[in-house]
Amino acid sequence: MAERQVSEATEQTALFNWARKARDEHPELALMHHIPNGGTRNHVEAMRLKEQGVKSGVPDVCLPVPKGKYHALYIEMKRADGGKVSEDQRAWINALNRVGNYAVVCHGYIEARETILKYLRGIDE
Repeated sequence: MAERQVSEATEQTALFNWARKARDEHPELALMHHIPNGGTRNHVEAMRLKEQGVKSGVPDVCLPVPKGKYHALYIEMKRADGGKVSEDQRAWINALNRVGNYAVVCHGYIEARETILKYLRGIDE
């Protein structure tokens, strides 16, 4: 029997559950939020959202807190055991980094949590 993969949504839920618990130590985490640009929608809803500014490839998570030389942290979440980065996602990550943000792809909750903690400590890469 094949082992069931943990979904990207489950990984991201675990990340936000951790962030809620870690707010006493890191109050900035209260500002962390999900950017709901993904998901399956019918054609009419997709067109309406696109008109309102939804853009393909925008990273899933934003922590709008400046640290060190960075304006904000953006994370594109993927499953710990896979998940492909699309060309649109890669383009957004590159563009966000060019304008002074720290934008990365994280595979799984653990990698995302460690990235956030490193960012909050002000460690530049």
